[in-house]
Formats: sequence, C-alpha cells, structure tokens
Amino acid sequence: MHMADGLIIHQSLYAAAKLGVADLLADGPQTTAQLAGQLNVQESPLYRTLRLLASQGVFEETAPRTFAQTALSRFLCTGVPGSVRSIFIFRGSAFFFAPYGEILHSIETGQPAREKIYGMNAFDYLREHPDTARVFDDAMTNASILIGPAVAAAYDFGAWGSLMDVGGGNGILLAKILRAHSKLRGVLADLPHVLERARERGYLGGDLGERSVMEPCDFFEQVPSGCRAYVMKSVIHDWDDERAHKILVNCRRAVPKDGALLLVELVLAEGNLPSPGKAIDVAMMVLTGGKERTEQEYRDLLSAAGFRLNQVHPTSADYNVIEAIPA
Repeated sequence: MHMADGLIIHQSLYAAAKLGVADLLADGPQTTAQLAGQLNVQESPLYRTLRLLASQGVFEETAPRTFAQTALSRFLCTGVPGSVRSIFIFRGSAFFFAPYGEILHSIETGQPAREKIYGMNAFDYLREHPDTARVFDDAMTNASILIGPAVAAAYDFGAWGSLMDVGGGNGILLAKILRAHSKLRGVLADLPHVLERARERGYLGGDLGERSVMEPCDFFEQVPSGCRAYVMKSVIHDWDDERAHKILVNCRRAVPKDGALLLVELVLAEGNLPSPGKAIDVAMMVLTGGKERTEQEYRDLLSAAGFRLNQVHPTSADYNVIEAIPA
C-alpha cells in the first residue's frame, strides 16, 4: 500500500515542479497564502500538496502553513546544478503519464500503450507537436546533464581520437565527453530538425566548436562513416529487438575494423535484485515498445549485428558504457 502512494507523490512533485514552487522559496520561507497569490491557485489545495511533499522531505513546514526549502527541494529549482525540475514536468505531462492508464493494453498485445492513445509512435508524435517536443527535449537535456560527467569519466573515449554521438540530441553528452578528453574530435549525428535545436542550445559552441561538427543522420537508414568510435546513449532501449538490430547493423557498416561501438545504457540486474532499469523497462514497454536488457541480451543483440561485446564499464551513475568491437 505504501508503494501505491508513489503515484500520488509523483504527481504532487509534478505539480510543484510545474508551478515553480521551489523557485519562489529560493529566497526564504513563504506562507501558502503568499505562494497561492503569486501562482494564481487556490491556497488550501496548494497547502495540502506541499504538506504531503514535506512529509517526504521535499520542502519543510517551518510554521503553520509556511514552507521553506530543504536540501531535497532545491533540486526542483530551475537551473541549479543537479536540477530535476524539467524531468518532473515531463513525467507529469500527458505524453508521459497518460499511457500508464493503458498498461494492460501493452501486456495483452505487446504494443506500446502510447500508440493506442495517440495513434502513432512517440517520435512521430513529437515531430508533429513541437510544444510537447520542447518539454521532452528539456527533460532529456536535464537527464544528460546529470549523468554526462559520470559517463565521460568512466571510459577513455579519448583513446579513439574521433567519436560520433549517434542520436545525440542537443549534444550535451558529447560536450561533456569532449570537455573531459581534450584531444578528442566529435561529431553530433541526428535528424536535421534535432540538429537545428542543438545549434540553438549551443552546447557544442565556443571552443568545442573547433573540435566538433554536426552531421544529419537517420540511424534507420544509414549511420555516417568517418570516426573510429561511435557512442549511442539511451537509443537502443527505445526499440524492440528487430528495430534495434537494424540500427546496430547500420552502425556496423560505419564502424571501422579498428574502431568500437559504445552503448550507454542501463544493464538489468539478474534474478530478483533491484535495478533502476527494471522500472525503466516497463516504461519502455508502455511508451515506446522498447526494452532494457541484461548483459547477455546485449551480447546476443550485438553479436547478431556483427559486433563482439568486449567490456562493460560501470559509471558512478546507474548507466554503463558497453564497449563492442567488430567481430
């Protein structure tokens, strides 16, 4: 029953993030009447929501109906190091949240519940709905900022000389890797409209612009050649085995014999051991039709595409760098 409360806590975090409550408390405690006036919401429901969050260590009721920041709630502020505000705004959006009401559809049919609701796959929907795409983009950027330094530090990317980030979005991960490996040259490869957003964001600007370029890429059609190593973060988990195989085959055509493919993914723990990937695996089942995989499943998937899984490098985050070399 306590686990069931997670639904309510999740949506309360979404509401606090969407409203920007943490930003309003950055300069000190406020009453819920003051907060409600600034947010144009009802005071009593706001108080009840913040009271619940305070019971979880998110905010603190320092006097009757008066709330202050805690070490935890500061991460709901905008733009602070480690901020997760954009992630919670995305996770409470209908695009992410509504499909879970149709989880039985995924279990009964093997198809993503999101497609039942929206009538198309997730990425087609984002292309047609730029406002939702912006919320998704902000959340993925937030997530990459969180894990980027851990990934960059866990593996010697610089040893390859050149690295292409396939499906790299805004270029956050590539920027973190290039910062950590000063001799490395980088290529950001993604769909043209994604690269346009990446240029606007400017994470690969400044001095990194001298060591990086952008190249259009649809990894279902072709992966550009020209680098020794290729990295993909949270790409393969979006797809079922058939479509993941197609992506990996295209990667194999691009990766030279003396190169490597580096997958940044969660790797499922065996047996009954807890693993963050097991929750994300169900999310992929419902949202995209993709899946998380065990090390052996990655080994088999890579082998079928002409790679050999060489090593799995853990990071200080939950992700791993899976190093695959041409077989």
